Amino acid sequence: MSKKIETSLKAFFRDKTILVTGGTGSIGRQIVKKLTSCSPKKIIVFSKDDSKQYMMKNEYADHPEVAFALGDVRDASRVRQLVKGVDIIFHAAALKQVPTCEDNPFEAVQTNIIGGQHVIEAAIEHEVSHVVNISTDKAVSPTNAMGATKLISEKLFFQANESIPNQKTMFCSVRFGNVLGSRGSVIPIMLQQLLNEKPLTVTDPNMTRFFMSIEEAVSLTLQAAIMMKGGETFILKMESLQLADLLKAFHEYATQINVAPPDILVVGKRPGEKLHEELTFQHEADALFEHEQFYAILPRPQLHADFQKVDLTNYTSNEAPLITKEKLFHIIEQLHHTHHKK
Repeated sequence: MSKKIETSLKAFFRDKTILVTGGTGSIGRQIVKKLTSCSPKKIIVFSKDDSKQYMMKNEYADHPEVAFALGDVRDASRVRQLVKGVDIIFHAAALKQVPTCEDNPFEAVQTNIIGGQHVIEAAIEHEVSHVVNISTDKAVSPTNAMGATKLISEKLFFQANESIPNQKTMFCSVRFGNVLGSRGSVIPIMLQQLLNEKPLTVTDPNMTRFFMSIEEAVSLTLQAAIMMKGGETFILKMESLQLADLLKAFHEYATQINVAPPDILVVGKRPGEKLHEELTFQHEADALFEHEQFYAILPRPQLHADFQKVDLTNYTSNEAPLITKEKLFHIIEQLHHTHHKK
């Protein structure tokens, strides 16, 4: 993150009261960590996992500005209670595992859609100034319950800007790819399989996925709060990963750490999975703009003088630049070292 961006983040978040839903998750906790360096008045970490809250509370014992609130975004009254007096909301609470949502679609609806609606309604009621919704590439042309619920969630946050004129609250979304090293993502799972000398399970070696680092995900989310005017969807320009290249990188890494080269177990695509992911709909092309490392779908481009129109009809993971095997090797190595420190 450049010094210029760091300076703008610190100026924007200074003395603000900020709520992070899903604040003990992989992304939420990193958002909280970054915000503590911006001198906020208060950060409220809201999640339903009491064990993670207990551990994280110990980590932030020397940060009196960080408060913890147990609860669920499904509980409208609890959300309203916590949103009172808040300036900015980062909505990271979600059910994000595709197989879990496929098996439990009722639960996915309750968290990803109804929970999002509770955040929107509370934000409007209490005149929160900025709300950033964290979404996913799986919301584009969804083929699974997780993606479908996140698409509806995106539409809710967009419509919240349009349905109530002259309101004091602005809403936007950020669309993530897969986040490297986040809980449940492919690289940590394969690394654990390698270290336990088990076969590396892979759905399809030809499958591609968009990837971003946790640092990039946090930077996109925080900068979205600064850039937003209401109704935008911000997207990081990302590289793509092909699973075949990842398998080769793991094979080379096994040789370096003197572990037997792993067997490969091809299990096939799971229900609801795509071979390649998309980051934009074709119908969004007319509203697609870019600025530095971002794409953005802008409902009112005249409010964003820094963004330029871009001619991109479909942004798919099989057409994006691929992460090199050397970079993948470095990511695996870094994750392994981090794993050993814990």
